[in-house]
Amino acid sequence: MDKTIIPQEDFDWEGYANGATQSQEEKQQQSDLYAGTLNQVKEKDVVMGRVISINKREVVVNIGFKSDGIIPMSEFRYNPDLKVGDEVEVLIKSQEDKKGQLILSHKEARNSRSWERVNQALENNEIIKGYIKCRTKGGMIVDVFGIEAFLPGSQIDVKPIRDYDVYVDQTMEFKVVKINQEFKNVVVSHKALIEAEIEQQKLEILSKLEKGQVLEGVVKNITSYGAFVDLGGVDGLIHITDLSWGRVNHPEEIVQLDQKINVVILDYDSDSARTRVALGLKQLTPHPWDALDPNLKVGDHVKGKVVVMADYGAFVEIIPGVEGLIHVSEMSWSQHLRVAQDFLKVGDEVEAVILTLDRNERKMSLGIKQLKADPWENIDTKYAVGSKHTARVRNFTNFGVFVEIEEGIDGLIHISDLSWTKKIKHPSEFTQIGAEIEVVVLEIDKENRRLSLGHKQLEENPWDVFETIFTPDSIHEGTIIEMLDKGAVVSLQYGVEGFATPKHLVKEDGTTAKLDEKLNFKVIEFNKDAKRIILSHSRIHEDTAKKAEAAENKTKKEPKVEQTPMEKTTLGDIQALSALKDDMIAEAKEKLDAKEKNK
Repeated sequence: MDKTIIPQEDFDWEGYANGATQSQEEKQQQSDLYAGTLNQVKEKDVVMGRVISINKREVVVNIGFKSDGIIPMSEFRYNPDLKVGDEVEVLIKSQEDKKGQLILSHKEARNSRSWERVNQALENNEIIKGYIKCRTKGGMIVDVFGIEAFLPGSQIDVKPIRDYDVYVDQTMEFKVVKINQEFKNVVVSHKALIEAEIEQQKLEILSKLEKGQVLEGVVKNITSYGAFVDLGGVDGLIHITDLSWGRVNHPEEIVQLDQKINVVILDYDSDSARTRVALGLKQLTPHPWDALDPNLKVGDHVKGKVVVMADYGAFVEIIPGVEGLIHVSEMSWSQHLRVAQDFLKVGDEVEAVILTLDRNERKMSLGIKQLKADPWENIDTKYAVGSKHTARVRNFTNFGVFVEIEEGIDGLIHISDLSWTKKIKHPSEFTQIGAEIEVVVLEIDKENRRLSLGHKQLEENPWDVFETIFTPDSIHEGTIIEMLDKGAVVSLQYGVEGFATPKHLVKEDGTTAKLDEKLNFKVIEFNKDAKRIILSHSRIHEDTAKKAEAAENKTKKEPKVEQTPMEKTTLGDIQALSALKDDMIAEAKEKLDAKEKNK
C-alpha cells in the first residue's frame, strides 16, 4: 500500500530557499559550540604547537586553531633532529593573511624568551643546541635561541683547529660560559662539554705513566722548537733535540700533523699546576755512535756532508747522528786568519782525515789540509835561500809587506828590502794588496814557518855605482819633491834622493828654494852604508864667491911667475888622471841609464 506524504502546512519554504533552516537561537548555540573547540589566540602571543608535517622548505604546526600555521624550515636549523609530533614554541604573527592562512614564527617566539632562556642555561649549567652560522675573527658565530653568540676558536675543541670552515652550517651542543648583560653578548663553548670527560681520562693516563714507557700518540701541533703529541687526553712535547740523533733544522723534517707515532716517556710532572710530559722519539733507536765502525781510528779517511757552518769551523755528518768538527785551522796550511765559510758551505760533500776520536765522549775532530802534503816539509829545497819566486801581496804593516808564494807558504818583505833608492814610509807607496811581486829568499825559519824575503836584492846594489857618481863636491841637477821642517827631499838622477837642510836651500839672491823647483846641488856628504846623500845649493854660489875673492887677493899679493917645463908636465899628468876618472864615471852612468830604460 502506498503511503501518501502529506506536506507540513506551516513549513517555511521561503526561509528554506534562503538557507534559514534553523532558528536564530539554534544558530547561536551551534556557533558557540564550534568556537569552544578552538583555542582563543591573539596576535603576538607565544603558544605551544605540535609539528604535524615537515618538508625541505616548511614545517606545518597545529596550535588548535581553525587553521594550521606554516613556518620556514630555516627557523629550525639549530635543531636538525626536529620530527613530526614535537612540540615547539611559536609566535602568532597574524590570525589570517589574505589567503586565510595562520601566520606563525618559531624564531620570533624563541627571541621573545631568548635572554631568559640563555640566563637559565648559564645558571643551571645546561647543555643547549646551537647552529654555527659563519666564521668571524677569532672564532665562530652561533645561533642560540635566536641570539648570535660568540664561539671562540679555543673553545671549539680540546685540540687546535686548523680548518674553521668545516664547522660552518653545523649544529652542535654548547654550554653558555659568559654573558655580558650590558652589551647583550653571549659566549658559548663546545670544549667545556668534553673537558670533564677528558680530565677524567687525563687523570687515568697520568696515574699509569712511567719513565721509559712507550706509548702511541698523534702529532697535534708542530712548532719551531718541537712537536706536541696527544697521548689520548694528555699532551706531551718532543723537543727538537729528541726527534732525531742527527741534526734537525725544523721538526717538520721528521714528523707531520696527525701522524701516529710511538714515543717514549722521558720525564713528567703531574704535581704542578700544568702537567708536563717530556717525550722522546730518537730514544727508540740505537745511538748512531754505537753503530760506528769499531775499526775506525785516527788517521783514517772518512767522507761526509757539511751540515752546520760556523766561523770557527764546519760540522760534517759521517753517518746520521755522528758528526766531526773540521776547525778552520785544519782546512788549509795557510797561516792567514780566515773563516770557515771561505773553504766550505752547508751541503758540501767532503773527504777528511780523522785527527782525534773519543768514543766515550762521542767527539771527533777532522782535517782536510792533511789530504795535501805539508809545503814546509821540503821548504829548504823548494824555496832555498837565494832562490827567486813570484808572490802575491796579502797585506801590509808599517814595517813591511806580507806575501804568499803558495798556499801555506808566507813570507815578509821588510820595508827596507823593497827598494835600494826610494825612501818608503809605508809599503802601500810601493805596491798594492793582490798585486804580484818578484821576491828572493833571504832567510828560512822552518821551526816557526817564516820566510824573510827581499825585492831590492833582485838587482845589484846601485850604491856601489852611486859612490863613484855622487862624490863629495860634485854638482848635480835635482828637483825638490818634498818640503819638511828639517829641510827638503831632492830627487836626483837615477831615482836616488838626497837631503838638504834649510840653510843649504838659500839661493844667491837670498830667497829660499821652493817645492818642485829644479836647481843645481853640490854633494857635501855621501854615506854608502846609510844610503844617505847630503846636498847643498847654497854651497855652490858660496864657494864660487870665495874662489873669486881668493883669486883676487892672490893676484894682488903674488908677482907673476913663469912656469917651468917641469911644472907643465906635472899639470898634464893631473889632467890625464882626471880624464880617466871621467871615463869611469861615464861608463857607470851608461849602465844605470840602460837599467832605467829596461824598467
